[in-house]
Amino acid sequence: MKNSTTKISLSAFALIAGIGIVLMMTSPFAEFGVYHKLVSENAAETVKNITAHQTLFTTGILCYLFNFTCDIIVAWALYGLLRPVNESLSLLTAWLQLVYAAISLVALINLVTVSRLLNTGDYIKLYGQDQLHNQVMLSLHAFRDGWSFGFFFFATHLMLLGYLVFRSGYIPKLVGICLIIAGSGYLVNTIQPFLFPNVNIGYITITYFGELIFMFWLLIRGWRIKEPNQPII
Repeated sequence: MKNSTTKISLSAFALIAGIGIVLMMTSPFAEFGVYHKLVSENAAETVKNITAHQTLFTTGILCYLFNFTCDIIVAWALYGLLRPVNESLSLLTAWLQLVYAAISLVALINLVTVSRLLNTGDYIKLYGQDQLHNQVMLSLHAFRDGWSFGFFFFATHLMLLGYLVFRSGYIPKLVGICLIIAGSGYLVNTIQPFLFPNVNIGYITITYFGELIFMFWLLIRGWRIKEPNQPII
């Protein structure tokens, strides 16, 4: 059946969202294959690594950019998918993901700044080696801090998304519960440095698998979704 306003079926929205989430898997590569491989706490070593692997560093930036752009597409698709449940709440959920994407894109500019600092010879003449290294580290930390701040909105988005899925009637309630748990995990991980910085909560990342469960359901079962005959209140 077709969504009466957009003329796009719920199954199509589900497929678009599922594919979009799959394409967002470029972010783990950027994180673990690029950022954590090149960046350390030692400024001189970090600058040396990035300078020696400029192509890899640029690839990481592009992967982040692709990921955050996919967030925008997924936000639209999930809004269309869950609009029949509650239009206002679905819109709010989409906006929260868009805010996260916008904050992340702004934070990403700091990595572009790092690339320019190390690829333009005039900067070392302007700053000097030590000051240039410090500026690089400040930009790298600004990226991490900005992106981490954005996860507050992403966590809230996931919890609301889970609620909408739970109430939908055309997506299993268990999937909704997994999304709420995933959102709660992101939220705890985001506020941890501020409320309990000395507590090790690395295990909390296991909750993130709720996103993968949702992705697989969208790809495998999403094409069978049928729009409900009447709005769900």
